[in-house]
Amino acid sequence: MVYLTSWDEFVERSVQLFRADPESTRYVMKYRHCDGKLVLKVTDNKECLKFKTDQAQEAKKMEKLNNIFFALMARGPEVDIAEVTGKEQTEAQPSKKGRGRKQ
Repeated sequence: MVYLTSWDEFVERSVQLFRADPESTRYVMKYRHCDGKLVLKVTDNKECLKFKTDQAQEAKKMEKLNNIFFALMARGPEVDIAEVTGKEQTEAQPSKKGRGRKQ
């Protein structure tokens, strides 16, 4: 069992682990409110990767990781995750024109 300290390394290795064996790879998240800790775990019964945090800002990153895994599971392990990481969400949002005070 390996606790990774870098978020980027955890995401990269987790995606590699899923792509290597999508049938047996599992993704689990556990939150303990009394400790205020979030633990994410990805395993394929041979290798186990874990990431632990107590920072609230990591919640947005966890949401992006969920989207990555949803895409990998729904579209297949060959999907390009660059389109899932949130770049298209910022482009798809409408601009906020005309919200100011009219003169």
